Amino acid sequence: MSASTHWVASSTAQAVLERGGNAFDAAVAAGFVLHVVEPHLNGPGGDLTAVVATADDPAPVVVVGQGPAPKGATIEHFRDEGLDLVPGAGALAAAVPGAVDAWLMLLTEHGTWELADVLEFAITYAAEGQPALDRVCSTIAGVADLMTEHWPTSAAVWLPGGEVPRPGDVLRLEQYATTLRRLVAAGDGAATREDRIEAARRAWGEGFVAEAVEAFVRTPHRHSSGTDHAGVVTAADLAGFRASTEPALTRDFHGVTVAKTGPWGQGPVLLQALAILEGYAPHEVDPSTADGAHRVIETLKLALADRDAHYGDPDPAGDVPTAPLEVLLSPEYAATRRALIGDRASHELRPGSVGGATPYLPPLSTDRDGGAGAGEPTVSVSGRTRGDTCHVDVVDRWGNFVSATPSGGWLQSSPMIPELGFCLGTRLQMTWLDERSPSALRPGRRPRTTLSPTLLLRDGRPWCALGTPGGDQQDQWQLLYLLRTILGGYTPQQAIDAPALHTTSMPGSFWPRNWTPGGAVVEDRLGEDVIADLEARGHVVTRAGDWALGRLSAVTRDPRTGLMSAAANPRGAQGYAVGR
Repeated sequence: MSASTHWVASSTAQAVLERGGNAFDAAVAAGFVLHVVEPHLNGPGGDLTAVVATADDPAPVVVVGQGPAPKGATIEHFRDEGLDLVPGAGALAAAVPGAVDAWLMLLTEHGTWELADVLEFAITYAAEGQPALDRVCSTIAGVADLMTEHWPTSAAVWLPGGEVPRPGDVLRLEQYATTLRRLVAAGDGAATREDRIEAARRAWGEGFVAEAVEAFVRTPHRHSSGTDHAGVVTAADLAGFRASTEPALTRDFHGVTVAKTGPWGQGPVLLQALAILEGYAPHEVDPSTADGAHRVIETLKLALADRDAHYGDPDPAGDVPTAPLEVLLSPEYAATRRALIGDRASHELRPGSVGGATPYLPPLSTDRDGGAGAGEPTVSVSGRTRGDTCHVDVVDRWGNFVSATPSGGWLQSSPMIPELGFCLGTRLQMTWLDERSPSALRPGRRPRTTLSPTLLLRDGRPWCALGTPGGDQQDQWQLLYLLRTILGGYTPQQAIDAPALHTTSMPGSFWPRNWTPGGAVVEDRLGEDVIADLEARGHVVTRAGDWALGRLSAVTRDPRTGLMSAAANPRGAQGYAVGR
């Protein structure tokens, strides 16, 4: 079974499975195809987080394809550049690219196919072209002036003939196809499959890719701040990064084990929310009811406030305290947080205190100007969809599971590197230029990413892989899915189709980092009575339309019978689930 945010990626994964590949071969093939078919949502210069489990070892493992801040990315440097926030567009905001190395590591350690066969799909689509999605064209239109005036290398690719492409126009990424062919060719003559993949990893991190990245970003270019800056990523930064794995962080909820990233991601937000909601009866947290929607929104505000006050990449030097997960995920702490939920909507940022210490409060703004090219293309505060990230889930006949969320390096993030056919990401915008923050910018530390895939287990065996694009909304929408499937008896597809909602009453993770005190974005299908009730409680409600929020996908496998299923999001007519 395969499910993802684009039908071509899902079909690619399924083609690999049909030809005898396993879930890891399939996910990697789909991941590189997503670079081509959803270039406004992810790219090879971006990031990847995945949660996986093998049929032989069901313990969930996190794949860390989130690169750290480069050595030159210091708070002092950004301040010297006249910045008080990390920009949302431009190569100065680039973390070390981690996605490609993570995909290749996954293929080496758990796959069975040759790299050339896995990349054949993406190479073909890049070289021969793919019809442009409506949202690809609208994204290009939104940054056309920026490309024309300041990013000529991007304009040469995304504005063929100087015009914004129309939906259905075939867009070719010939230079990216060449880059992929060069990665494959790097392994010519190597003795084993693993050696051939390793050669490609070296060509990426120590060879022609790293060299081209450093040479290109040295030239100052326009950033979302409206000012020009050079990037600071170097070839040495790429050479110093290798994707890795670590045990997943888990918590049980009504008999289901939920596996997430550690506090260098926002994954613990979902676990904290579940801990708070576990204190209610199932019918009291039904998000389709007024009482349930209110409790879910208020719970998410509290968990997200803790995210910004406590989460961050563990600091090897010990200069920044490690997130106190043993407290944040404890029943006792959850009870204190639950006690804060009343009948009215909170308009405050209320992180919890741990050990009597005053929690960090990030600077709050409601009026910064986003501008063209700003931030992750995710659901805006107004509820209008500008795009998302990407996601892919795969389960195979043997019981191998992959839940992967690739993102960053989208076409509007920074100028195209012409020798490579892609641009760098802007994940450093998740960091603060404030030394007191647990997610402060520091060289060598990972930015606290929003990428948040999920794996579910029953009785110690993997059962479901799921996830969604959406930046700050990823764990919010996944919470709705878990409440509806685990407590409400919904099927995966019913849960994905059900009316969605989320809060914007927290600092956004993306430039310009706005927040809406008391903000709640809802799909109109939630119902007039429920929406009116939320407004009466003081929620600042934005109606997003009937089918606008969430791009969830999921695959399941019953460990007792082997029966599998897949589900995907109908919103936007891109998500696709397939299997047999």
